[in-house]
Amino acid sequence: MVEDPTGTVGPRGVHGKVRDHGETTRPRARPTVIPEGPAGRARGRSPGSLSTDADRAWFERLYVAAETGEAEVPWDKGAPHHLLERWVRERGISGDGRRAMVVGCGMGRDSEYLAELGFATVAFDFSATAIAAVRRRFPDSPVDYRVADLLDPPAAWAGAFDLVAESLTVQSLPRQLRPTAIARVRELVAPGGTLLVVAAVKGADEDPPDGPWPLTRAEVESFAGGDLLLVRLEDFRDPDAHRWRAELRRTGTGPRR
Repeated sequence: MVEDPTGTVGPRGVHGKVRDHGETTRPRARPTVIPEGPAGRARGRSPGSLSTDADRAWFERLYVAAETGEAEVPWDKGAPHHLLERWVRERGISGDGRRAMVVGCGMGRDSEYLAELGFATVAFDFSATAIAAVRRRFPDSPVDYRVADLLDPPAAWAGAFDLVAESLTVQSLPRQLRPTAIARVRELVAPGGTLLVVAAVKGADEDPPDGPWPLTRAEVESFAGGDLLLVRLEDFRDPDAHRWRAELRRTGTGPRR
């Protein structure tokens, strides 16, 4: 484990329970399976292709099916990721108006949580259906939800965020897209800012043909670069998963690549 010599990230504070930002719910039919099953994702992508069109189409079908109650979103657990919540408790994190970014926000659990902590939060997903759904789910949310592509984010986001949360998004991308995706995540972090990465741990013989594709230690460590330094890398064994949690901090004002 790489240790942070200061033991802190940002100002300390005490957070309370996450309040309801007006989340609306409606009855849903009994969820069934993900549209087309896992193999549906790979359909239409050539080996080695850098296109995300097939992936985008698969996620759109999933979120549309979830809206009609015909499927469930596997990563929408009804709460923020527990390793994010645990990190906040351990570090005593509060937002104090600082800017936060949630990468691949899905149904908005992590982004709503960070907004409740006092962060001015921006969150994006490349599924327009997901963003429309999360806006309906939290109609009074202070979060700025956007449709955007991690591989080609708005230039104005570079170096703009004091906290960047990347939870389980990069692992959903084929391995040939990872270096670009990791670089784009790295570039979001402001001088003095923090990046938190949560991902599944890749086992020795674990490389499913159609994703998600857990991260190796080397892939997690590669989020560091330039003056963005890895200060802590931990692994946790949940009942149903083995997870990485990495904490990185930008130390200066130099190049963000």
